[in-house]
Amino acid sequence: MPLRIAILGTRGIPASYGGFETFAEELSHRLAARGHEVTVYCRKPHPERMYRGVYLQYLPTIRHKYTDTMVHTALSTLHLLFTGADVALFCNAANAIFTWAPRLFATATVLNVDGLERKRRKWNRLAKGWYALSEWFSTWMPTKAVSDARTISRYYRSRYRTETAYIPYGAPVGKVPTTEILDKLGLKPGEYFLYVTRFEPENNPLLVREAFETLDTEKKLVLVGDAPYAHDYIRKVRNTSNPRVILPGAIYGRGYHELQSHCLAYVHATEVGGTHPALIEAMGRGCLVLYLRTPENEEVAGGVALPFDPSNLAERMRAVLNMPEEDRQVIAEAAMKRVASRYNWDAVTDAYERLFSELVRR
Repeated sequence: MPLRIAILGTRGIPASYGGFETFAEELSHRLAARGHEVTVYCRKPHPERMYRGVYLQYLPTIRHKYTDTMVHTALSTLHLLFTGADVALFCNAANAIFTWAPRLFATATVLNVDGLERKRRKWNRLAKGWYALSEWFSTWMPTKAVSDARTISRYYRSRYRTETAYIPYGAPVGKVPTTEILDKLGLKPGEYFLYVTRFEPENNPLLVREAFETLDTEKKLVLVGDAPYAHDYIRKVRNTSNPRVILPGAIYGRGYHELQSHCLAYVHATEVGGTHPALIEAMGRGCLVLYLRTPENEEVAGGVALPFDPSNLAERMRAVLNMPEEDRQVIAEAAMKRVASRYNWDAVTDAYERLFSELVRR
């Protein structure tokens, strides 16, 4: 049965920021291709009303670290009440407060809670308190909460005695053969470490840069990313004169995929969140991955990536430099197989479509 589906709580599509935006794009266009009417609420105007078969609804916001998401989702929810949508998918646990209202108008609501956002160092006490409260809201305000990591599902079960639906994130599999962005940045395949992230403290790009700078190697480190409200921290990350460190800013789309496809190794140093999109995307592209040891990251890595702690990252990077090429290739191929079997976008879409249909039938 075709459904009218709305996706709220992200910056919108086309994806040009982070994991939730990529999630919204990959899920929405697949649902639209299956005959559903899908609308994604966006913060940035787009010249066309439709993108990849998905309706784009632009609404304004107040662009500030503490208001951007909440204001836009509040306006999106108000607009949603008059659309007659069958189901609304909210992203980000901070938006839990809005998920009850559409239910009064016979719209089922689903909330993707992501990770434990209250642990992010960028938030002040008030914001951390709001996220903690939103966790509790997530257990009863939406029709159903979804977690993209089993670690997060176990957390909600243990802390709140609430069952969330587990639906993972997806990622493409296979390398991109082109090297256009490498040519622009003066890079050669297999000659650089890569880390792509928002430049925020809990993502540790500064840790990665400082660890790399202790290595005696001619290979390079490419730190890709930016952040809208972390100017002081970004200045620290960029405060280097080391010619081996490349800081090109944010890169999306094909350039991002090219960098992942041709790196020597991908470093994943994010310490907060559920399933991190960049981690499974790097594994899917056949990267040898070094990941910060957290329960969520270990769940995704599944023994086919190399863990590190903050104190031994340089040592682990040095080990990669000394590793035979055939050993790196074995690990990379195992990572690709894991993503293909567990983090497939079509399977993710199947799971959301089943959940939406079940909730609407109720």
